Amino acid sequence: MNNQDEQFLRAAIELAREGMLTGQGGPFGAIIVRDGEIIGKGCNQVTSTNDPTAHAEIVAIRDACQTIGAFQLTGCTLYASCEPCPMCLGAIYWARPDRIVYGAYHSDAAGAGFDDQFIYEELDKSREHRHIPMQQLLRDEADAVFKEWIILENKVHY
Repeated sequence: MNNQDEQFLRAAIELAREGMLTGQGGPFGAIIVRDGEIIGKGCNQVTSTNDPTAHAEIVAIRDACQTIGAFQLTGCTLYASCEPCPMCLGAIYWARPDRIVYGAYHSDAAGAGFDDQFIYEELDKSREHRHIPMQQLLRDEADAVFKEWIILENKVHY
C-alpha cells in the first residue's frame, strides 16, 4: 500500500462516517479512483432509500459509471471502508476495476451487527437446500432469448 492508497482509503472511511452520522445508512463508504482522481463515491444508503442493494460499493460504482459514461471501470481502483460483501463483490467483478483496497474485514462488520456469513453459507448449498426456495421453470423459453442474443448483430458485449 502506498501513501495515495492510504489517502483514498481514509476518504472512503470518512465517507462511511459521514453517511452514518447523517442518517443515510450503515457505516460503509466507497470511492473509485482513476488516474489519481475520484470519479465515483458512495456511502451506504440502504435505509434512507429503502433499497437493499444500495451498499456503498454499488452506489460508488453507479456514480463512477455515470461520470465516465461507461459500464466498466478498467483502469480504476475501488477503495472501500470494509471488505465487500458477496453482492458487492459480484458487482465489482462485473464492473472490472483493476483492484480493490479495503479497510476493515467482513468479520469486523459482523461484530457491529452486519453479518453476511449466512450468504456465504447459502452459496455453498445446492439450490434445493437454500433457505429461500428456488424453482426452475420454462427453461426452453428462457434459453431461446440467449440463442437470439448469440445471433444478434448490434449487441454490446460486456
